[in-house]
Amino acid sequence: MKVLVADKFEKSGVDGLKAAGCDVLYEPDLKDDALAQAIASSGAEVLVVRSTKVTAPMLDAGRLALIVRAGAGYNTIDVAGASTRGIYVSNCPGKNAIAVAELAFGLMLALDRQIPDNVTELRAGSWNKKAYAKGQGLYGRTLALLGMGAIGQEMIRRAAGFGMPVVIWSRRFDGQQRPLSDAEADELNLEAASRAVPIQIVPTAADAAARGDVVSLHVALGPETKQFVNAALLARMKPGAILINTARGELLDYAAVADAVKTRGLKVGLDVYANEPAAGTAPFADDLAALPGVYGTHHIGASTDQAQEAIAAETVRIVRSYKETGRVPNVVNLARRTPATHMLVVRHRDRPGVLAHVFSHLRQANLNVQETENIVFEGAEAAVARINLDGAPPAELCQTIRAGNADVLDLQLVKL
Repeated sequence: MKVLVADKFEKSGVDGLKAAGCDVLYEPDLKDDALAQAIASSGAEVLVVRSTKVTAPMLDAGRLALIVRAGAGYNTIDVAGASTRGIYVSNCPGKNAIAVAELAFGLMLALDRQIPDNVTELRAGSWNKKAYAKGQGLYGRTLALLGMGAIGQEMIRRAAGFGMPVVIWSRRFDGQQRPLSDAEADELNLEAASRAVPIQIVPTAADAAARGDVVSLHVALGPETKQFVNAALLARMKPGAILINTARGELLDYAAVADAVKTRGLKVGLDVYANEPAAGTAPFADDLAALPGVYGTHHIGASTDQAQEAIAAETVRIVRSYKETGRVPNVVNLARRTPATHMLVVRHRDRPGVLAHVFSHLRQANLNVQETENIVFEGAEAAVARINLDGAPPAELCQTIRAGNADVLDLQLVKL
């Protein structure tokens, strides 16, 4: 199996792919037309990328069957286009969670203690202890988490270490207001030490924002979350509170956040931006990031050696699974529900041609098979096929299928 790696990737990942029996082409600088040409000329079945864009012409260029995003997000990949072409898109969720949580807490500390300004002034030869001896501290202050995925879980662990009570808003809790239950803490894999501080669920994002001394964003970007942090939500935040965004730049209404910084003393820590350059180095201008009271980093949340090694190992696991079993972990573009309306259950002897007989009659009736599985009983003498169809086969057709092959033992039609 040929694997084209078209982005920076850990050596351990390349070695792991080779150890799995893959023919690896490592071309980390390929982009745009050059990448499309490489996909065509190499005959690669698997493409591994990080931030490199994957477009429709690339999907049409060769014989790709699987695209692995060596990271969590996949907004740089034409997922819809891959779906129409039957190409798997997979990612590595949660493998950078610790790294992102660490940076989020670094931004909190930097904002509370004005660390970058301290360093800048000291390097310039100025001693100004009076100006910088004004940090409030994080202990006992409330951390509000908007979103509760893998990164949010790591945020809770670190909040406990800092002695920060936590309030959570997440769609998974469906507008509830109550303490996090022990069962839910178990489900989130929170150790006893992580439960040392109060953890409360609140019904709305605005409720969480109102209670937080620090508000940290961990929601996915979608149509419903674009400019999620708007003027109405910001108005609920405490004057002088800290806002951290290590998720997606488009979650912010930039004008509203800038106004809150100027008029209500909001402190903001950013690692992501709506107008990020595509290249690793480039000129950059952002009005919000330039404001006093706003500290920004260069979208480095996942950029630790530990995180990249974990992502490389997960990428190898995905490719190895596909190569050895045909199954792809972490697929993001499979239909949650197919258009199937009926299931035809066929109990049959495990003999050649039985399912071909069934499928031939379904095709003649213009019934499309959406999904199918064939479960073989011990001894491999009999099996049951479950065939999901986009319509109901007439009773006459079922009778024809049953009578037309002696190895068909029984048929059952189930409405989905």
